[in-house]
Amino acid sequence: MKKQLLTVKDIVQITGITARTLHYYDRIHLFKPTHLTEKGYRLYDRSSLEKLQTILFLKELDFSLKEIADILKLTRKEQKQIMNNQSHVLQARIKKLETIKTAIDEYVSGKDIGSLHVFDSSSVLPLQEQYANEASFFYGKTEAYKEYNERLEKLSSDERVKLFSSVEQVFKNIASNMNQSPSSAIVQRLIAEWREHLEQLMTCDSNLLTCIADTYKYDIRMKNHINQYGNEDFADFLHSAIMHYISKS
Repeated sequence: MKKQLLTVKDIVQITGITARTLHYYDRIHLFKPTHLTEKGYRLYDRSSLEKLQTILFLKELDFSLKEIADILKLTRKEQKQIMNNQSHVLQARIKKLETIKTAIDEYVSGKDIGSLHVFDSSSVLPLQEQYANEASFFYGKTEAYKEYNERLEKLSSDERVKLFSSVEQVFKNIASNMNQSPSSAIVQRLIAEWREHLEQLMTCDSNLLTCIADTYKYDIRMKNHINQYGNEDFADFLHSAIMHYISKS
């Protein structure tokens, strides 16, 4: 029986790739036809179809065409090692995509970007670290910032987490009382509690508290961060509550 040859049209019908792609693979010497007719038509034998299917398989695994050309030259054992390495690469990519998906969902739900972890596996510094570097750049020479930094470095990781979690909880408690006046007894008690937590890191006189309150209200990034604990009016409410606390101190 005469050996059956496949035309470009046949290959397209069997695999689903386009004729243009098949011609391109021929041009870059990745997958060449078995025969050329006198009129220049490409023909392929059935055994070459296996090679094309391997190429398409590797492409789906996210290898570049150059990498695929190199892989096809390797032994089966060497190819398995390459596949194993690619599996680890793809697993890391899946993990990053899951982090990005979570960040998108949290952002849509109202969280500020400063609380998200989208940069954790990136060459870009995490936003919290960027904020710290920015603060150091602008305020690093002030006594208050030096005091803050010195006290913060003395805390263990667990102590830092506990302190920042306590401050966040105070914000949430204040937000739950936004139906009260900023000058109400319960809100003012919570402001005093907030100050006590801050005092673990710096001496909070009226000037510094005013500076912090103004940052909450007028720095758009900080305002967005603070608002995530309540609603879009929370930073303004918190500013009013702190200013009333200062006026009564």
